[in-house]
Amino acid sequence: MKEININKAFEITDPVFIDVRSPGEFEESHIPGAVNIPLFTDDERERVGTVYKQKGQESARWLAMELVLPKVPTLLEGIKQKINDGEKPIVYCWRGGMRSKSVATFADLAGIPVYRLTGGFKHYRQWVIDHLNPTLLPKRFVVLHGMTGVGKTILLELLQKKGFPILDLEKCAGHRGSVFGGIGKPVHSQKTFEALLVYELQKLKDLPYVFIEAESKRIGKVVQPDFLLEAKRKGIHIQLETSVEIRVERIYGEYVESFSKDPDFKQRVLEAITPISKRFPTALKNEIKNYIESENYKALISVLLTEYYDPRYQHKLTEYEGDFHFLNADDLEKTADQIVELIKSKPVLATTS
Repeated sequence: MKEININKAFEITDPVFIDVRSPGEFEESHIPGAVNIPLFTDDERERVGTVYKQKGQESARWLAMELVLPKVPTLLEGIKQKINDGEKPIVYCWRGGMRSKSVATFADLAGIPVYRLTGGFKHYRQWVIDHLNPTLLPKRFVVLHGMTGVGKTILLELLQKKGFPILDLEKCAGHRGSVFGGIGKPVHSQKTFEALLVYELQKLKDLPYVFIEAESKRIGKVVQPDFLLEAKRKGIHIQLETSVEIRVERIYGEYVESFSKDPDFKQRVLEAITPISKRFPTALKNEIKNYIESENYKALISVLLTEYYDPRYQHKLTEYEGDFHFLNADDLEKTADQIVELIKSKPVLATTS
């Protein structure tokens, strides 16, 4: 067993972080790319904690041993498989305490080479906070603007396939930025968002430009750092435009078609609408409720666009500085090509396009 800090861990070739915390802790936040091989289930962790409070450390350790020993072969097999895959395991828990020490000790006794992360996830979290600053930014952002449903996310994907660098903030947030944005996927915590943001920005640092969406400061449950908002504000701005009808179809295809057959879909839509429906007059509230009850989601999307999202969007445009380049977004493949040509025409960006 070798002790290693987070800075040295990132210098290792082919590392794989093994998170031995409970599934609930792992889901709340973890090092990007980490694999969860938990020492305890969530219930077991709670039991050990309760015994510690009621009977003290010795009793808690004894219970922990009884719970863990039957699992040791399976735990080690999971770690050993990572080595067989050519990866170097780095074991961590919350503070680099007993859980990671126990797993690393078992691995050492079994002749399985592992590293143990000093300070655990707590030190990694501090590392993220320390590194989340403007030094990670590319030299400039090319910002895609447009009303909800215009196709900004699809365009980012198309540009990435063409080999251009992108920063997908919605992916980092686990949320697509609208009322329906959290349906069908896990919504990330602020800690996870910041970890993924640092992870992605490290790959984009100092590039001449990176494509990004003009997201609001808040995306789902998470909040963007001010330095990122400021960098987007001063970027090169592309305004995308298409009809309400096309936007409705795109939103329906992305948010509804894939998930409407889920038994709780209607309830999740109702829950998603509730926070914003407080701003609507009674007649509009009733109209929206009827559309949900009758599962007329295209009509629901249309009224949300015209009565809620579009009016708010016009105000947001004033937050940005510089000229806007206007492009039609009816055909997104064609629009992607037009964006590429636009970027090639910019001398400050053309060197890598």
